[in-house]
Amino acid sequence: MSDTVGTVAAVDLGATSGRVMLGHVGPNELRLEPMTRFPNGPVEIDGELHWNITGLYESVLAGLTEAARRAPNLASIGIDSWAVDYGLLSGGRLLAEPFHYRDGRTARGVEAVHAAVPFSELYAENGLQFLPFNTLYQFAADGDRLNDADTALLIPDLFAHWLTGARVSESTNASTTGLLRVDGDWNDALIRRLGLNRSLLAPLVQPGETIGTLLPQVAEQTGLSSSVPVTAVGSHDTASAVVGIPMTTGDAAYISCGTWGLVGLELDAPVLTEASREANFTNEGGVDGRVRFLHNVMGLWLLSESVRTWERESGTAIDLPALLGEAAAVSSPVPVFDANDPRLMPPGDMPARIAELLRETGQPVPQSRAEFTRSIIESLADAFARAVETASRLAGTNVSVIHIVGGGSLNTLLCRLTADRAGLPVLAGPVEATAIGNVLVQARAVGLLEGDLESLRALIATSFEPRRFEPRASR
Repeated sequence: MSDTVGTVAAVDLGATSGRVMLGHVGPNELRLEPMTRFPNGPVEIDGELHWNITGLYESVLAGLTEAARRAPNLASIGIDSWAVDYGLLSGGRLLAEPFHYRDGRTARGVEAVHAAVPFSELYAENGLQFLPFNTLYQFAADGDRLNDADTALLIPDLFAHWLTGARVSESTNASTTGLLRVDGDWNDALIRRLGLNRSLLAPLVQPGETIGTLLPQVAEQTGLSSSVPVTAVGSHDTASAVVGIPMTTGDAAYISCGTWGLVGLELDAPVLTEASREANFTNEGGVDGRVRFLHNVMGLWLLSESVRTWERESGTAIDLPALLGEAAAVSSPVPVFDANDPRLMPPGDMPARIAELLRETGQPVPQSRAEFTRSIIESLADAFARAVETASRLAGTNVSVIHIVGGGSLNTLLCRLTADRAGLPVLAGPVEATAIGNVLVQARAVGLLEGDLESLRALIATSFEPRRFEPRASR
């Protein structure tokens, strides 16, 4: 390793937006430069929810074209995205736009899988919390569709295939399928038991491995050299986000907060106890063989979907910072609801569903948007605090600090209330933790950095100073 500063490109795709970022990296430098940002979201096709994945790919190519203009000596490209969803290929052709994980078809997949393998047995095999949209349930729901395909690739692997021609499964994202053993290999016995076609699943690669170099037509379209490698990163966006958290002690919890709130700990080994299964905690693969022991909380989806409903009803755009300011100024108590209630997962009228939950528990329904927003933020903070406490208890770890990264780290009210409810200090930021983790794994792979995750995080800590929120004794 030299003191040279090099540049890599991070393709970071979230459930509501995507971005292509340049990362300028050296032993004493870490700096991000945005190339392009673009919206993302579900599209309805014949009553089903899908992703506009081909449109998303065009946006990625536009970002890489700008990256070529700004950084002609680009050292690498890495791709991360949300988990569990996949594209089906036949002879190199995408058969259809991939399903969105919020599509309702997954219910029949859950029934089929659990009829073959009870959940208690599944947890012992894969260590995953129950989420009705995990890939194995989607496979079961898709049935005959799978017979038309020769390969199923998760979203980052699909993009890597389009860029390089290679067909691989990156391990951190593959760990969310439910089809890996807890030791990290494809679970052939479980795959057979579920009646799935093993040949659909591509060989596993680890973060830091080279997937391939750019296809000639991609190089020509973007202006990049065909020798630029696509490097496997923690392609599950939470895996990259956890790398990008400036955790400087071993007793820290994290919340990667965006559409979802992923709340947990980084461990060296999975926790597969009955108590962990009952608490619905998951053991997913992390970079360098670490385990992401966490629980999914509904996240800022509750607020964004509420805002969409209010905007549809009023026909006018809502100023979100102003709304959050009004919510922070609410002085009277607001009701708290279960942010993890599965009825809150589908798109639609979120305020009406929250109101229904409150009535069921005998609580008053907020009358203003500010009060409704405060109720949502209080409920999220409560869910986050309880998840941190549960993770600590299940793993036998004493947590002394909580890191919040991602879009939620910009939400001052959420950070402050989480500190209050957890009784622990909250360190907020960086907001682009996922892109940072993506960049750092690439940089280490191509020789711009060296060292373990703690070394990489030390560089983050000196490059991005977090905001600190101390818990208040009373509110």
